[in-house]
Amino acid sequence: MSHITRRLVWFLGVSQLLCWGISYYLIAIFGNPMAADLGLSLPVAFGGFTAALLVMGVVSGSVGRAIDRWGGRPVMVIGSLLTAAGCLGLATSTGLVSYYASWLVLGLAMRASLYEAAFAALARLGGPLARVPISQITLLGGLASTVLWPVGQAMADAWGWRGALVAYAVIALLTIPLHAAIPSDRYVRPAPPAGTEPAGPVGPRRSWVAPLFYMVMTTAVGVLTSAMSAHMIGILVGLGAAPAAAVWISTVRGVGQSSARLCEVLSGSRLHPTALALLACGLLLPGFLIGLWSGEVLAAGVAFSLLFGAGAGLATIVRGTLPLVLFDPQSYGRTVGRLLVPSFYAAALAPMGYAVIIERAGETAALLLSAVLALVAVGAAGVLWAAARR
Repeated sequence: MSHITRRLVWFLGVSQLLCWGISYYLIAIFGNPMAADLGLSLPVAFGGFTAALLVMGVVSGSVGRAIDRWGGRPVMVIGSLLTAAGCLGLATSTGLVSYYASWLVLGLAMRASLYEAAFAALARLGGPLARVPISQITLLGGLASTVLWPVGQAMADAWGWRGALVAYAVIALLTIPLHAAIPSDRYVRPAPPAGTEPAGPVGPRRSWVAPLFYMVMTTAVGVLTSAMSAHMIGILVGLGAAPAAAVWISTVRGVGQSSARLCEVLSGSRLHPTALALLACGLLLPGFLIGLWSGEVLAAGVAFSLLFGAGAGLATIVRGTLPLVLFDPQSYGRTVGRLLVPSFYAAALAPMGYAVIIERAGETAALLLSAVLALVAVGAAGVLWAAARR
């Protein structure tokens, strides 16, 4: 039986909104003032965030195994405490060593408190029944930047970036009760009727096919999401869009992301996860191709942003729900934690890699590379979809 209640879904949704906003998205608000006050160049300052993403990859498998063994409660509570410690560390940092040490702590905190941890906690509680709750918590989590960026900026204006990060640490502590509400129960698969075979994961028969193509798909999408988060505005400007228009077009991404997730939830999650994966990746490819005309046609830029947002928004759900049908939910945390390691590493390096490509080959080359990566993701999702149909 499933031990996931509506109350728990709300708690985890709110915790994801807060934890994403005060950890993953804090660099966008505080990166420049931290660099200026600490005497760091912008690449060095933003390199702290890259270091945090690399830590997420290093500890991913261990955190997943811990959730499988002990449940989401202790792991995510520790994640809240580490987030508070990391924010306080940044608030009191005086130089490069303390600054990077704080980011390393935040890397561990993010792996223990963001989507991947919450998805594993829900999978442990609900097994295959965790699909709808996973989709639901992404609705609130997707609003993290929309809510916390203005709040963080207002705090920085009032108290300075150090005072704002102290407030972020307090917010992190407020998420502890939300994570402490996670039950310690574990999903138990119902016994099959007499004379029937127990149901197993719906996936390719060869044991290496599902893990390989899931890993390829999530890595390709991870690169695209990370790269566009860093460079979408710059790419639009480089293609000829006015700076103000580029910012406005980029914000449409959030509309596409939230709308796609809402449609998936309201539909009752009727699409099989492999079909949803194919749809998510399929939305990305035409978006990048249409984006080539963003500098000349405003509608092309809007379509690019909407399609990318919708595809990326659904891909987040897919990353959590697809393993429920491809692999054994009893080992969800361990399996997914191991398979997501390449995506964490690739996402950490993507902004730097795209910066080099844009500088040497231009924005058009960056979009063409993105289209190729989207095609790779579509191909991997297509293999999983076809195998599931068989």
